[in-house]
Amino acid sequence: MTDTHLVPMPTERLPGWLESTMTEYVASRMRAGETRERAEANKQESLDKWFPDGAPLPDHLVWDVTDGVGDVVGYLWIGPFAPGSAEWWVFDVEIHEPYRRRGHARRALELAHEAARAHGARSIGLNVFGYNTGAQELYEHLGYGVTATQMRLPLD
Repeated sequence: MTDTHLVPMPTERLPGWLESTMTEYVASRMRAGETRERAEANKQESLDKWFPDGAPLPDHLVWDVTDGVGDVVGYLWIGPFAPGSAEWWVFDVEIHEPYRRRGHARRALELAHEAARAHGARSIGLNVFGYNTGAQELYEHLGYGVTATQMRLPLD
């Protein structure tokens, strides 16, 4: 088993992480076919809903993913999809490029599942863009099942 740990992200790092992850979020939505305007609007809706005043909602957990020597190898954010809900969501998980394919994402998600259960979650969901086949394979191995499929045909 990979020596992977979840460590609460220090408060002073949250603003930089939030800016970076939201930039990636916009890029991912655009890669999936949204216009920049729609992707930016989705970003702002997410910030307003989940990070009012720049801090995560109380039940939302944002971690650094660390390896056995304490190096930050990525990050993970989970929480209830609606306040007080037992239906939780993986909002973001990312392992930095040099540390990928070593089991950190799998182990981080397993630890997140345990934390969600401890907080009363009865299920946990996530979104994965169609182009991210590596992540889809990982989620399937962890037992996630498809609940909806969106498809798109560019007419350009």
